Amino acid sequence: MKTTDTFKTIKSPSRGIFKDRGSRFIAYAIHVKSTDEVKSVLEEYRKEYHDARHHCYAYVLGFERSIWRTNDDGEPSGTAGKPIMGQINSFELTDILIVVIRYFGGTLLGTSGLIHAYKTAAFEAIKNSEIIELTVNDYFKIEFPYSSMNRVMKILKEENIIQTDQAFGLNCSLIISFRVSAKDKIIKKLNLVEEIKLTYLETG
Repeated sequence: MKTTDTFKTIKSPSRGIFKDRGSRFIAYAIHVKSTDEVKSVLEEYRKEYHDARHHCYAYVLGFERSIWRTNDDGEPSGTAGKPIMGQINSFELTDILIVVIRYFGGTLLGTSGLIHAYKTAAFEAIKNSEIIELTVNDYFKIEFPYSSMNRVMKILKEENIIQTDQAFGLNCSLIISFRVSAKDKIIKKLNLVEEIKLTYLETG
């Protein structure tokens, strides 16, 4: 369990290429948020590079980096997915998929050659990406009477709390989000408002 409330990922897709003895290794690093998205992206690359020999990959999901998988796609076990994952881990990235597409050049590279090739291709894709740091936020729904509006909005402004899905009337509601590290302080402040109801939604 990570204690920090930040994580690193990539901002947009990037590409890297490595060549060795006729084989081409084309690596793509893609920001993804779910296993369904991973499957969809992999299908797209398999269609685009349908004539390639291998489509190897690794991915990590979630701010705790608890969801992950590697795939060698026919290469000798441990020579493709694992070195790709090694590069993801060395940069401490998450919400990322790296797929490395191999066009076989006719010469066998051996175990060490394959590991080096997939590792280098993955590294090149990450090197060409923009790595960003995001915060882990808690999401709450808050409900309160209109008479408490000023107090609630004052707290939201003071604490720079993000608000969405606003509904104002005799009974008001908002979806708010804030950094996990600020949770205790913010909840304590909001609970001082009369007739306020806080409902936890998710962390992400």
